[in-house]
Amino acid sequence: MRHIAIIGSGPAGYYSAEGCQKTFGDAARVDIIDRLPVPYGLIRSGVAPDHQSIKGVARRYETVALSDTVRFVGNVTVGSDVSIGELLDRYDAVILATGAPADKPLGVPGDGLPGVIGSAAFVGWYNGHPDFADLDPPLTRGDAVVIGAGNVALDVARILAKAEDEFAGSDIAAHALGRLRETELATITVLSRRGPQQIAMTPKELGELAHLSRALPVVDPSDLPSPESDAALDPGLRKSIAHLRAFAERKDDKPVHIVFDFFARPLRIEGTGVAERVIIARTMIDDLGNVRDTGDTYAVPAGLVVSCIGYRTPPIAGVPYDEKLGRFANVEGRIAPGLYAVGWARRGPTGTIGTNRPDGFAIAELIAADIPADSGKRGRIDLDELLAQRGVEIVTFRDWQKIEAAEVARARQGAPREKFATIDEMLAVLL
Repeated sequence: MRHIAIIGSGPAGYYSAEGCQKTFGDAARVDIIDRLPVPYGLIRSGVAPDHQSIKGVARRYETVALSDTVRFVGNVTVGSDVSIGELLDRYDAVILATGAPADKPLGVPGDGLPGVIGSAAFVGWYNGHPDFADLDPPLTRGDAVVIGAGNVALDVARILAKAEDEFAGSDIAAHALGRLRETELATITVLSRRGPQQIAMTPKELGELAHLSRALPVVDPSDLPSPESDAALDPGLRKSIAHLRAFAERKDDKPVHIVFDFFARPLRIEGTGVAERVIIARTMIDDLGNVRDTGDTYAVPAGLVVSCIGYRTPPIAGVPYDEKLGRFANVEGRIAPGLYAVGWARRGPTGTIGTNRPDGFAIAELIAADIPADSGKRGRIDLDELLAQRGVEIVTFRDWQKIEAAEVARARQGAPREKFATIDEMLAVLL
């Protein structure tokens, strides 16, 4: 018997558990430990609330969670309730599947002003994550600037631009929906330091902007390269560029503009006590493909600035960490004897949700090669004894199902659920 602990219950965690099931069958016991009383990580609190079809992958994880060999251990914080060393003493293998939930610093003067928010915080706020329920984004103080050239930037811009009725069928948090009703944003500027042919925005997400009821996507035709140059791009990027070309040709108008500002690098954020404007350097791409400033600068008004430039994995005491890459130091998933990393915690914030499946299965194979069976460790038996001694009440998957049922029951009409936005509210369901 092998006893395996997985830290983190998002896609990487559940795919790792599934990989262990396939590799070991009944000869392993897997505990998925999460600091929140609710599972699914990025699926619950990172995927946009109006992308319910993507969230449906959680049903696959539920099948894994309800099996006899896998257990969800919620409401347990690794680092304070139990240390990595204590887990290694009790389990044959510990897999870090904590993702990359921390924002990469913007790193420009003024990035600490009120009104400047990282995308992890902002996305967590409108998704009802307990860490960000009290966020107070300024939605009535001037326009907004969104910094980034990927799908997260598109999500943020789309959520800011939508009319209330366009959230029907979503599970956006009630506190966020209430605030978004009050928004007075007229212009949402999306900054990209490179050009249209270097974006990481996918066609589906770009195409959604064309159908917003009150918002118009705006592209300056002079930013677009010649159509003939699109032939060298991969098919997905060609489709994305086609959307941008269509945006540039639109002649209609709407009260909210989503302005794509390419070749634009934020230099600093200015304001008297709060964010009021972003000072931007005009850029160009040289013959070697490097981004360079042209020397021209200009200002864009912004009471709200959302930085969508990437994420980092928070360090854990006792675990080697790569500061430069913002993830755990590892070699193909191996950190130290018995200690592994998977998903974004292993490779950084790259790839899709599905990328984590082969990653998780590969980690299971490493454990099979590295760790002999029947070491004498007792896994969850010893963990439960330790947590009981410390007064830590764990939340099981059955408990989560009670929380989920309560969220479904309190949903507004047409919504799949209304999430509890605090841990106390979640735990109160179990009393």
